[in-house]
Formats: sequence, C-alpha cells, structure tokens
Amino acid sequence: MRLVFAGTPAPAVPSLRALLDSPRHEVVAVVTRPDAPKGRGRRTARSPVGELADAAGVPVLTPRRPSEPEFLARLGELAPDCCPVVAYGALVPRAALDVPRHGWVNLHFSLLPAWRGAAPVQAAVRAGDEVTGATTFRLEEGLDTGPTYGVVTEAVRPADTAGALLDRLAESGARLLLATLDGIADGTLRARPQPADGVSHAPKVTVDDARVDWTLPATAVDRLVRSVTPEPGAWTTFRGERLGLGPVGADTGAEAPELKPGQLDVGKRRLLVGTATGAVRLGEVRPQGKRAMPASDWARGVRIETGELLA
Repeated sequence: MRLVFAGTPAPAVPSLRALLDSPRHEVVAVVTRPDAPKGRGRRTARSPVGELADAAGVPVLTPRRPSEPEFLARLGELAPDCCPVVAYGALVPRAALDVPRHGWVNLHFSLLPAWRGAAPVQAAVRAGDEVTGATTFRLEEGLDTGPTYGVVTEAVRPADTAGALLDRLAESGARLLLATLDGIADGTLRARPQPADGVSHAPKVTVDDARVDWTLPATAVDRLVRSVTPEPGAWTTFRGERLGLGPVGADTGAEAPELKPGQLDVGKRRLLVGTATGAVRLGEVRPQGKRAMPASDWARGVRIETGELLA
C-alpha cells in the first residue's frame, strides 16, 4: 500500500523504520510536527521521526495544523491508501481522515478502551497495572474511540519507569502496526468496535502532576515517581528550592526509623524520606540548576539537619 506516516517523538521511530523496511508497503511521505527548539541551546531541531525520514530520503510535511488547506491538498495529491499514525501530537480533522481509502490507522500504547488519551503508559504505571499493551485502531474524530484491529500485551515490571515500558511497547507496537497494515492490504483484517465497558482516560501529565505528595502511601509514591520518569520528571522541594527525583526504593534496613511524611533521615550510604506508610530510599536527585547525583552525595553536600522535610 501507499502510506503517509504521521508521527513525531522517538517512540514512533520503530514503527516508521518497520514500514520503511517492509517490501509490501511504500512510505511516500511523512507528516510530523514542525521543527522546534530543543536542548539547553534551544536550537531548532527536527523531530526524531522527521530525522529518520530525512535520512531515508522520504518527503517530510510539517503543517502547523493538519487542517491547513495546503496540507489537505498535498495529502490528496499523494493519494495514500492508508495513513498509519503513532504519537503524531495533533488532532486529525475529518477532511484529512477521509482522504485514504483505508483511513488512518493509529498505534496507541494501551489496551483500549483502557487509558484513552495522551499519556497511557504513564497512567498504567501510576495505577499499578500489571499488564498493559498496544492497540491498533481506525482513527476517528472521537478521542481514541475508533474500532480496533489488533493488540499486543506487555507485562509491567515492578521497577519499570514509563520510559522503559514505552521503549518496549514502541518495538512490539511497531510489529503490531506492520502486521495490521499487512492484514488490511490482504483484506483479511476487519476492525471491531471497542467494548463499552472498561473505559478509562489518561490526560497529558503536567509538571504539577509530577510533584510528590509525601502523605501518600509508599507504594503510591513509588508508582508516581516511576510514572513520570523521564518526563516530565518527579520533583519535590527542599529549603524552598525544587529538587528533581529519580525512582525510589523500599527501605530494607533492619531498623527502619519512624519518619513523618517528607521527613529525611541520613545514613552513611542512604537517604530515607517518610511517607504515610513508612520510609522510602531516594535514588538519584537533581538539585535546581545542577546535574543528577546520588541522593547520599547530595545529602552530604547540603548537610541536612535533624527533622528537615521535603515538601
């Protein structure tokens, strides 16, 4: 089939690579978000998907909105049979959805209808799901509501961050997307409506959402931190300044101190902080304006006093 692929961030790259390598399909163009400032230098840079397309010699389209008349006209000229989409980052209007005869096929990183929305992997980790996955479905104007083609499942490991889990789903999801497009091309695969039960939503995670509430149970703190690692990154405050946090660990000491929520306890090789149900051990921390470092090294440098709190 003639394909126009839409996607933007790194998790969409394995899918584009799989389609470029497929002898059965031709990627005639790639749609991605416009070049944007990136890194400390804030230099304008191509998206990861755009970089791969450039390297492969595939034309790249970067409309600010996919409803722009110029983009819709170009899409019509390309005459794709199908438009696979992975984490594109913009709503596709009806005028664009109607162009390819097989529609737009979206790879979504959850087992729909669970975790519809922008942050399904973060939501699964934060909720403590033991199994998640990816789903291919036909895009429609509703939020991840279209009929589904196929799924792949993935166990959520106890120490998984959202980033680690998404990396695995990006690879298995790419294989699912390719198999889905093969089935559509063969005429052997039909989309089925999503069940009405089991619907949940996963809105975009904000920086404020990533602030740790130490009055939560230790399990909830652990899940929250892992769910926002690496983006947007968990944080708390110490002496009025923001302190970034990496994944935390359980306190396995034989004589665990009784700490109130947020209270710090410094040991020779560990730094504990209290929660509603016991202490957790801090891993890496990132002081404001500095690089990440082991929590014990940071504690020695700031000379934590007895009873000081993270807030």
